[in-house]
Formats: sequence, C-alpha cells, structure tokens
Amino acid sequence: MVDTAAGLRSGATPLAVRMRPRSLDEVAGQRHLLTPGSPLVALAADRTGESGAVSVILWGPPGTGKTTLAQAIARSSGRKFVELSAVTAGVRDVRQVMEEARANRDLYGVSTVLFLDEIHRFTKAQQDALLPGVENGWVILVAATTENPSFSVISPLLSRSLLLTLETLDDDDLGMLVDRAVADPRGLAGRVALAPEARAAIIRLASGDARRALTALEAASLSATAEAEAEAERAGGSGAASVDGDDADAAASVDGDEPAVPVITPETVARAVDRALLRYDRDGDEHYDVISAFIKSVRGSDVDAALHYLARMIEAGEDPRFIARRIIVLASEDIGMADPTALGVAVAAADAVQYIGMPEGRIPLAQAVVHLATAPKSNAAYVGIDRAIADVRAGKAGRVPKHLRDAHYPGAKRLGHGKGYVYPHDDPIGVVPQQYLPDPLRGAVYYTPTEHGNERDVSSRLGKLRRIVRGER
Repeated sequence: MVDTAAGLRSGATPLAVRMRPRSLDEVAGQRHLLTPGSPLVALAADRTGESGAVSVILWGPPGTGKTTLAQAIARSSGRKFVELSAVTAGVRDVRQVMEEARANRDLYGVSTVLFLDEIHRFTKAQQDALLPGVENGWVILVAATTENPSFSVISPLLSRSLLLTLETLDDDDLGMLVDRAVADPRGLAGRVALAPEARAAIIRLASGDARRALTALEAASLSATAEAEAEAERAGGSGAASVDGDDADAAASVDGDEPAVPVITPETVARAVDRALLRYDRDGDEHYDVISAFIKSVRGSDVDAALHYLARMIEAGEDPRFIARRIIVLASEDIGMADPTALGVAVAAADAVQYIGMPEGRIPLAQAVVHLATAPKSNAAYVGIDRAIADVRAGKAGRVPKHLRDAHYPGAKRLGHGKGYVYPHDDPIGVVPQQYLPDPLRGAVYYTPTEHGNERDVSSRLGKLRRIVRGER
C-alpha cells in the first residue's frame, strides 16, 4: 500500500524545519563563509567558552540559510542557544535574555548565542538594548536581516560585529538540498520519487531560496501521495495503480526496479504550488529571448507587452535586481533627455526593490516600466557618448586648450594655464563665446537632440547655446 499523506509529515513540523542542518558540514552554499578558520567556523568550534567568539550580522535574501547557520553554530559549539524574532520581541525580552546569559556565564561558564531574526525590524531604542550584552560578552549575537545593515542596524552594533553577506543559493546547492530531503529519514524518507523534470521545476521556482524549494517539494509530495491514494481506491484498493493523463507514472517507480511509490512529476509541482511552470531557463536561450522582448517592448512604447514580459521574468524567478538594472539602462539609453525624470524613477524602483524585496518589489518595478514605456523616447545622449568615445579611440583628442587647464598649482600661470579664461557667470546671460573642445575637434557635434518630449525644448535651447559659444551670435 502507498503511505498516507500524513505519513510524510513529522507532526506539524514543516519539511524546511525538519531538514535544517545539524552542523556546518551540512550547510548548502555559503562556501565563502565556511572556509577553515573563518569567523563562523571558529564560532561553531566545539567549546563553551568565549575565546575566539565574535558577534556577527548575517545579511542576505530570504532562504539563504541565516537561521540555519545560527542553529548549526549553537549545536556544534555546545553553547546555549536563544532565538528571538524582532517581529514579536521587545526590550523586556532582550533584557531578560541578557540577565540569564550573564548568570549562565558567571555561574556555569556557559556562553549564550542569541539569534535575533529580522533585526531591521527593531527600533533604535530596541537595538540599543542589545549593546550591553554584546559589549560585555554576555551573549554572542547572531543577527539576521534581509535589508542593508548600513541603513537598518545602528552604528554601535555594526562596529561591534562582523558583517557577513550571504549569497543566493545556486541550482547545484538547491538540487543537493532537494535530493537530501527526498531520501533523508528526517524528510520524506524515500516515500516518494522525484522525476528529474519535477526536480528541475522545483529548483527553478525556488529562485535561490532553500525554504521555498523545500516547501514546494513538501506540497508536491503530499499532492502526489494523495493522488496515488485516490487512484488506488478507484482501482479497488490495490495501492499500485497509476494515475491517468500527465501523471501516468505517479504511483510507479522512476526506474521500474524500486517498490512502487508516488512519483512527483512537473504537473504535480504545478498543481501543488498553484502556478504555471514557465518554460524559462535562466541560463538558456529563453532567458535572453524574454529579456530582449522586454527591452524592445519598452523601447517600442508597448506598455502591455512590457508588463507581460516583466511578469514572465518575475514568475520565472529572475533576480529582481537584474530586472531593475535593465530598467535603469533603458531609462538612459532609450528615454534619455526626452523625459529626464525617467532615470530617477528607475533608480527609485531599484532602491525600493532592495528595501522591500519580493513579492512587493513587483509593484515599483511595474510602475517604472509603465513610466518608461509611455514616456517620449530619445537615444540622443546614448548615441552622443558613443560618437565621442569613437573619436577618442581613433586618436582624435588633442591638447586641452590652455585657458581651460588647471592653474591652481605654483608655476601654472607662468605656463599660460588659465590665461584668457572667461567666467560664464560674469556674463548677463551666463554663456560666453569660448573654445572648449581641443583644436582638432573644434566644431565637432556629438549630441543631436530629437524633437520628442522634453528634448524639443532642449533642441531649441541648444541651438542658441552653440551659436553663442562659437561666437556666432
């Protein structure tokens, strides 16, 4: 008989919690933080004293192992482990932990690791309450945050802690975690089989987030088991019948040699997590095709197509920071001076994504995309700088005119530097006839404004400016 769905659970404990590493050796990814002699490895060394221990702030995206690292450190070191969440804890809770930690240290020689999740949610006053314990060594603080500590953690705490940056897990790391969870007795204990395509789908949907990967795996395993049980009942209780349609092998072995267990297929994953499995490989051609279509849709002023491709990137797990960078480039390359506010909107969207994360980050990204797609377009600045660079690379540079050269150092004036320079602000209109380009490039034109949007006014003004500067007024 197929195991029941309830048998896949360990009480009500989520799979992601059950599969947390018991030591640093089991941690996936973050190799740059776990080299021999690194602060985290020293902190996890098998001792209960304070020698070598230092407080740390772990900064990284969700699901990269901040809580996991803290708990692995505590288990490996033999230190007392206390966990607080800044969402629910207050100053009173912090002070109570500090008092108990001080007593344990003084009476029993046992040091305490205080793991504070989401420290960025603590106010300045609440963070101040941590200082005595950290400064006097009553606790070893391991704080976790998804926000930039430079903006979210008070300076005294930063100066007393090591800031360690966690990286998004790569596909190999996630694959290892998923495989371990399928086989490990703490996890699914081999009660289900995972088709290779389903494994790839879970990894893709997780987008570097270990917790999301294990949550999707657990949901898919429950779904596959429930479907197999239902089919077994329809088949008269044999428990070995297969499911019709796309899940025809869902109650059979992946290779045909193992005892029949429910098989998680890509369709099982899609139903379990209630979202379509997009055909979008972040390392393949489709990745570049969607990005290309997104850029061209914004450039072509098709706001609906732009939002469609933005949605595809988001749902496929594209790094929102990558999307934000592309939007910033678009703002200067394709909108430019036709709407100078576009760059500010794009940068603000990137900042917002950094501050609030996903999924809410989709909203400022969409706002920026709508602004850019509906804005007047100009690539004149982009074309202008490339023309200027081409001349420089071709050797068309020449000496800086003497009247523009630096004249502040001793002897510069004897060389004629700065002589004849006319200060524009002394002129009633703020512009004076004066040569600025080197002699070989005198009269060169790099920037040719369009008549689109704000650049129409720029074009009118620029014609007057050039005539004055070149002495043609």
